Amino acid sequence: MLVAVAVAGLVAGVAGLSIAVVAHNRVNQVVEECAEVLRRQLQVASGAVDNQALRDLAIVHYDALKEMSGHRSFSLALINATGDGVVVSSINGRTETRTYAKVVRDGHALETLSPEENQALRAARLGKGPVVTMDDPLPDFGASSARA
Repeated sequence: MLVAVAVAGLVAGVAGLSIAVVAHNRVNQVVEECAEVLRRQLQVASGAVDNQALRDLAIVHYDALKEMSGHRSFSLALINATGDGVVVSSINGRTETRTYAKVVRDGHALETLSPEENQALRAARLGKGPVVTMDDPLPDFGASSARA
């Protein structure tokens, strides 16, 4: 009985340590990304950057439709130093193509974004472009990507 309790304690300790290591690594990643966002904002505040020039972009290629493969659809985010810009998406199928443009103000879209559009916008805000994938880990900038 005592051996079983000792083994259970050992397993619980190893599991706790593993969770702590994963959490520590994620915290370090988030701290680095926050520091990068702050560095970029300080450039804007110091006047070293033209606020109106498009400076950040990111594009995400993906398969939007089951009938098409080869990542022919895409979402492209183009924003300036203050976070204003546009997200353009092109959904490509065999017989038709649809294109959408959504306005971005202060780093947030005025309409609801798809996951791919949100990934492109987040990557552009972090300066991680031009090409990103849906698998690239990026921080979330708030509770919702759409504002009222």
